[in-house]
Amino acid sequence: MSEIDGAWVGLFSGGKDSSWAVYRALEAGLDVRRLVTVHPAGDSYMYHVPETRLAALAAESMGIPLVDVEPADFEAQAAANSSDQGDAELEPLEAALRELDAELEGGIAGVTAGAVESEYQTSRIEGMCDRLGCDLYAPLWREEPRELADAMLEAGFEILLVQVAAGGLDESWLGRTLDEAALAELEELNERYGVHILGEGGEFETLVVDGPHMDRRLALEYETEWEGTRGRIRVTGARLE
Repeated sequence: MSEIDGAWVGLFSGGKDSSWAVYRALEAGLDVRRLVTVHPAGDSYMYHVPETRLAALAAESMGIPLVDVEPADFEAQAAANSSDQGDAELEPLEAALRELDAELEGGIAGVTAGAVESEYQTSRIEGMCDRLGCDLYAPLWREEPRELADAMLEAGFEILLVQVAAGGLDESWLGRTLDEAALAELEELNERYGVHILGEGGEFETLVVDGPHMDRRLALEYETEWEGTRGRIRVTGARLE
């Protein structure tokens, strides 16, 4: 990272990876003044999808204003391939960041991202940051998955699984806390089925309901939905304790 004056913006879904990136940025003394949450209308190559509306409550608990990028901001066009779709999905986020760059005192110095292994996502975010003339802070990039998970738990993150879609992950995993016991089981599933310990391949999605960067815990009421080999929680109520 270079020493650029200005504000930092966290790309934030409420999930463990983006939350960890923002937390680490704050710990490093970076001036994170905004969070940006993208709400895809359907499945996405670029973004975390389930329960992104809860990011607003998490941001309130963190005390950082949040900017929403809504489905209406996406161009209604069928992409010819995954590369084109990824590029198209990035456009509304980049437009929102350009507006923030003009709005925030000193402009945007950098962006935080929770990428772990995805070249598809990271290369596009890097290109976007180059176009915006800002830095990228990606503290999870290419780190060892189990060490990352252990660091999150040691820091005090409370992480819930909100969606699963992989062999060995049944309905009992929905709403389960990602703790030491769950990580041990995920390591076994990794050996047996190739399930990524951090869900990097889309095996599962998460929500951080508490952590050292949050003043109040996020309490949820939800139902579970299961179809074939995949499922998700459907939140019916949420509040800050």
